[in-house]
Amino acid sequence: MALPVRQQAKYWGIAVVVFVLAMWFLGNVILPFILGGAIAYFLDPVADRLQRLGLSRMSAVIVITLSVILVFALVLVLVVPTLVNQAMALFEIAPQLARDLQGFFTERFPSLFDADSPARQTLIGLGETIRERGAAMVETLVTSAASLVNVVVLLVVAPVVAVYLLYDWDHMIEEIDKLLPRDHAPVVRRLARDIDATLASFIRGMGTVCLILGTYYAVALMLVGLEFGLVVGAVAGLLTFIPYVGAIIGGALAIGLALFQFWGDWLYIILVAAIFVSGQVIEGNILTPKLVGSSVGLHPVWLIFALSAFGTLFGFVGLLVAVPVAAAIGVIARFTIAQYQASRLYRGLDNAPDGGSEG
Repeated sequence: MALPVRQQAKYWGIAVVVFVLAMWFLGNVILPFILGGAIAYFLDPVADRLQRLGLSRMSAVIVITLSVILVFALVLVLVVPTLVNQAMALFEIAPQLARDLQGFFTERFPSLFDADSPARQTLIGLGETIRERGAAMVETLVTSAASLVNVVVLLVVAPVVAVYLLYDWDHMIEEIDKLLPRDHAPVVRRLARDIDATLASFIRGMGTVCLILGTYYAVALMLVGLEFGLVVGAVAGLLTFIPYVGAIIGGALAIGLALFQFWGDWLYIILVAAIFVSGQVIEGNILTPKLVGSSVGLHPVWLIFALSAFGTLFGFVGLLVAVPVAAAIGVIARFTIAQYQASRLYRGLDNAPDGGSEG
């Protein structure tokens, strides 16, 4: 006999509170485990595909691990130094960019930029602040990444956790299934399948879209000759995960830099703008429909809200779990709405399925 609804609500409420408190107090501690779980979830379909090709689970995990290590080493050697150098150089020339912007407006609006005008002082101060704090931020990030604690956490613990979870993923899912309340197991399995389908469509699809677009932007901007093209492409590709934000920020940054670098040579400025326009056309008409699908169920506004809310509450760990939690809430909300629309509370006694035939 199932427990009364009130007792079930109490137990599930306690479980949710414990989960939120654990996230709140153990954010930095569980970070490598969340990262490892995310990596394992992302790579599990690859391992399953290799198993279908005849490899054992252990062999599939070894192949995936060696491939990831090789790609990571190549990126670390070939891309990261250039990316860091370009980012620091971009912050260093920020004051010069501000002065060029001031000169541009001075020619057209001389009254706004007198020697002691607020606009001039603001631009000068803004450039110096970006240079000082931006360079300091990059140096801090580089130093932190090189510190022993962060290296152990991000470069050792998380990959080890990912390997173990990837190897035991199917067994782990089976064990979790055995722990489900028997009365609710079919509904929980159905919701879990819907959540998994949503996450698979969105995270794996959008991750691939971000990688493709980031590479396209970086390579195209460097071929055009735009300075800091690698940084702009990396930023635009990473922010593509948030709908429209990557294109807006990356496009504004790239076009702004192109105006300073190619001022008067409008062909190159138009080419830079065309790169982002074509990127959006490719994303909207080819990449997103093919790789993500049209029925993911995560509205852009809901996604942005979830990222903002969880990032504010739980920091970086919150950003990592925002999309899965948002997807789960979306699936549960749609299930709840469907149950409500099938209930007498919504349909009323006259429209109930067993309410009799119409006259």
